[in-house]
Order: sequence, then C-alpha cells, then structure tokens
Amino acid sequence: MNYKIKSRIWIETDDNVFLGEGRVRLLKAIDTKGSLSKAAKSIGMSYKKAWTLLDAVNKSAKKPVVITSVGGKNGGGATLTPYGKSLISAFETINKGCWTYLDKQLDQINNI
Repeated sequence: MNYKIKSRIWIETDDNVFLGEGRVRLLKAIDTKGSLSKAAKSIGMSYKKAWTLLDAVNKSAKKPVVITSVGGKNGGGATLTPYGKSLISAFETINKGCWTYLDKQLDQINNI
C-alpha cells in the first residue's frame, strides 16, 4: 500500500491570502486570454469571484500584478505585468519544492 500526502500552500500578507493555487491559475489564464472575463470563464470561475481575487492580489502586492483597461468599442482587457509573471514563477518554484520535500518525507512511511 502506498500512502500520499495531501497539502496546499499559499502565501499570506497581514493575515490575508496573497497567492495560492487558485489565484495563480487565474493569473495564468489572464496572461493567456488577455481579459479577466475570458480568463474567469476559461477556468470555470465567476467574474465576480475572479475580480475579488484579482483585486486582493493587486492590493497585497508590492507592485501592480495585473493592469486592467475599461471596456469600450473593442472591449476591456487585462495584462499581466512582468512583476506578476515573476510572482507566478516564484510561486510555482516554491510549490514544486514543497512537493519534492513532502514526497521525500513520505518515503519514511512508505518504506516501513
């Protein structure tokens, strides 16, 4: 029998969630789709929830993570900043490192 560890990590600032898997997934979708509404739809999230998460990330960040433009003739848009792209990369590296560590620790149980 093989055991598994289940875990999720997130990064907080002042007791508020700054980044986690869901927020990073949203940021990646924004980068791909170019708009918050299209990004939300592509990951099965309501626009309201996506806006709330994005607003929380931008307010908690040291610099803007996403720059939005208001809709008009051609519609609005959302663009991930270079800082936002760096945050995604850093979070994914941290997350992968955590899983590598946890898998190694689990060997202690699986090898008994």
